[in-house]
Amino acid sequence: MLNPTRRNRNIGTAKQGYGQDNKLVVPYPAVEMKYFYERLGKYKVVERKINNHKFKFVIEETRENSFHACTIDDLEKILSEIPKEDYGDLELIVLRQPTRKEENLKSVWGRLIYSYEFENEHFPAIIIEAIDLERNFKWSKKLSVESQKELERLKDDGHKIVMEKRYFEAEYKIENIRATQLYRTLPHEFGHFVHYLNVVEKPEKPDEEYDAWEKRWNKYHSLPSSEKESFAHSYADKFKSELETKNIIPFDRILDLDKIKKDGLKISDFEK
Repeated sequence: MLNPTRRNRNIGTAKQGYGQDNKLVVPYPAVEMKYFYERLGKYKVVERKINNHKFKFVIEETRENSFHACTIDDLEKILSEIPKEDYGDLELIVLRQPTRKEENLKSVWGRLIYSYEFENEHFPAIIIEAIDLERNFKWSKKLSVESQKELERLKDDGHKIVMEKRYFEAEYKIENIRATQLYRTLPHEFGHFVHYLNVVEKPEKPDEEYDAWEKRWNKYHSLPSSEKESFAHSYADKFKSELETKNIIPFDRILDLDKIKKDGLKISDFEK
């Protein structure tokens, strides 16, 4: 007797779509229409004026065992050393608590968002992620050339990286995470933004048509990621070297408990 299920060997497999509805991915709720990094839980906004430029620090509450390695005062000190002309219209610095699924699938130290939706408006934003200190981070031993360079940078930041049988592993420590995010990630993301300003915004002419701006936007976003990463690394390396020469960095963590309370923030978001 003919068995119709034998006509298609893909029945019940991923090729036919089986199991795709529960695939391990960061969800994108169609109702909310926001990217995962724009979906914030409970947060506070603290405004600071740096080099006569207004910055808004958005601090999302952390879960147990997760902390923001960089304080607002830490970030303010580094931002004050970045040339004012490199600020552009960037004013949002978001200290964000990623979900556990995001930590597993989209783990980063920080990211630049060119158009970040916040309180029904859109701004450029730099996001710095909170870190769960109960976790270790792991790297595959099959590393590209760029990944090998990044591993060396992490070692320079103070991370103690151990070679295991299948991967490289390092324990999360708040002082090492702070060194990575404060001295490298923040200026690296500013490097991306300066590259964007140079290609897209600064060539703008008075009364030009929108199409001209859109062409520059498309040109920038069509650049190879290697080219954009090279620019950002170069910017960050130069910036870090200059601050080290001036003996501005490294500096001790600025944890002013009275100021944290005055800003309406929770001390537990920054320390145990």
